[in-house]
Amino acid sequence: MVGKIPECGTTTARFPRACKPMLENPIEKPQPVRRFTGLLLWLALGFFTILMARITMNYWPIRNDAGFLQIKQQYLGIRHWEAAFWVHVFTSMLPLLAGFTQFAPRLLRRWPAVHRSMGRVYVISVCFITGPASLVMGFYANGGITSRIAFITLALLWLGTTAMGWRTALKRDWQMHREWMIRSYALTLSAITLRAWKYSIVLALAPPPMDVYRVVAWLGFVPNVLVAEWLIRRHRRGRSRRN
Repeated sequence: MVGKIPECGTTTARFPRACKPMLENPIEKPQPVRRFTGLLLWLALGFFTILMARITMNYWPIRNDAGFLQIKQQYLGIRHWEAAFWVHVFTSMLPLLAGFTQFAPRLLRRWPAVHRSMGRVYVISVCFITGPASLVMGFYANGGITSRIAFITLALLWLGTTAMGWRTALKRDWQMHREWMIRSYALTLSAITLRAWKYSIVLALAPPPMDVYRVVAWLGFVPNVLVAEWLIRRHRRGRSRRN
């Protein structure tokens, strides 16, 4: 993703050996199930992108009494928190959208330059913009020490996995690059899964708000990490059988 990715041709014979792990299971003639799954993923991404865009627009024009800030009044005036908050609000969608493009085999096959460019956008946004802002905000999370540990852990894992994805790309270790970016994007998706868990728990149980924060702080990313590891191990087993 970052650095120069091997120029992948349009036939397997032209692919450099290192490029193959990124392009296994070509989708020129996808099975109906794969098409349906892909459609569902695009629809889900579109739905949550619109939802997050609406949340973001609640804060524009910038004011200190909008949305989430209503329960964060005690932190207004803390300059580094305010800076981290506004950076987080207006850049959080960038890694979500840029990262999604990295798992589209058709895009990598046909437009590898776009894959590389969006990969750079993803890494820069996570490692130097949104990730550090999330780490700062983690120290001020609602729900006390339980939630704070969760969000700080999430931010550190997000920064670490993305940095490893960047490093392995620079080393042209495409298999490990793929695995680290799966982990990184699973953590990116916590922006969606956290909200999904929050809405579901509130609708089903209507617990006190601070209890919800303590629970979803962990549910937002731990299941994502487990699913990512399952996908990585399944892919490894598939490669072992083919070899």
